[in-house]
Amino acid sequence: MKPEWSCLKDVRIIDVSQLLPGPHATSLLMQLGADVIKVEQPGVGDSSRQLGPAVYAQFNRGKPSVALDLKAEAGRTAFLDLVREADAVVEGFRPGVMQRLGLGYEALAAVNPAIVLCSISGFGQTGPYADHAGHDLNYLALAGYWSVPVQVDDKVSRPRARISDYAASGYAALALAVAVMSARQNGHGQHLDVSIHDAILSWTAHGAWAARSYEDRPRESPTVMPENDLFQTRDGRYLAMGILENKFWLNLGDALGRDFPALLDPRFASRAARQQNKPEVNGLLARIFLTRSLAQWAECFAPLDIPFSPALGAGELFDDPHVRAREMIRHLPAENAIALNFPVKFSLGLPQGEDFVPAVGEHTP
Repeated sequence: MKPEWSCLKDVRIIDVSQLLPGPHATSLLMQLGADVIKVEQPGVGDSSRQLGPAVYAQFNRGKPSVALDLKAEAGRTAFLDLVREADAVVEGFRPGVMQRLGLGYEALAAVNPAIVLCSISGFGQTGPYADHAGHDLNYLALAGYWSVPVQVDDKVSRPRARISDYAASGYAALALAVAVMSARQNGHGQHLDVSIHDAILSWTAHGAWAARSYEDRPRESPTVMPENDLFQTRDGRYLAMGILENKFWLNLGDALGRDFPALLDPRFASRAARQQNKPEVNGLLARIFLTRSLAQWAECFAPLDIPFSPALGAGELFDDPHVRAREMIRHLPAENAIALNFPVKFSLGLPQGEDFVPAVGEHTP
């Protein structure tokens, strides 16, 4: 049931995108009340189906699936029939593909002047990289993600989530909501050019700009904070210490100074002083945290006002009491998969999403 207040309750979106950015963007809008119709290639479907049913389900649950061959006249005609009754189309092909199919923005607007076409691509519709192949790691690399030093002993390592794709999907969802609202007010749609590279660049550029002055001495960068880091414990686990404000360092000293008096060294008493002694501070903390297990540190820090967190394992995450209390996660009945609720809680409530996972073309008329 869709709350009456939801401005997206009568919005219909045609999702012809694949994998993560487009399907995630439309799933966000679906959770806010929009109807989303998934258009897939007959037989094969979204490429994420090849990665397993749970992968497909996480971004496409609750979307009716219509199978259309967009390379055939009948498929294009059926697609345009869907566009006539829709508010937006989301596609994730390389630039120029929709035009070659005869389904570019002008063709869509000819049958529905208020249509919003959202094109999500790696590098955008223009620019020297527009036709380049790429995935999340490529966009991170070219957006300077690894150009910003953050640890005393900094390493280049692969992120554990597809950060660029999620950045782009969030911007796409926001832009779609605004563009659809605008089209409903003035009757004119538009073409949204969402570049995954642009999206992640908007997150990395400020840090990279500042890092230019420290390329030959990265440890001196203000982004390297020796007490704000991950540390290994005696049992081979890891903890995160998020000390930024000086009050937390002082609290740490009060809690552990008796057992580890080096924490009370006057050289480390202020944030500016610790920035001048980064290897010593980071090394000291590394040695301290190796003296106890993660469980012992969790017990030690539980009553204290210190930004300490255990690095949870995959099994621990879903049993975490805060995760359970916030009710972000529910289990899909048939796919051995989970569904994530919208990560903002609205006091008036949100629609109860459907959890069916369609077969390819299951809802084709």
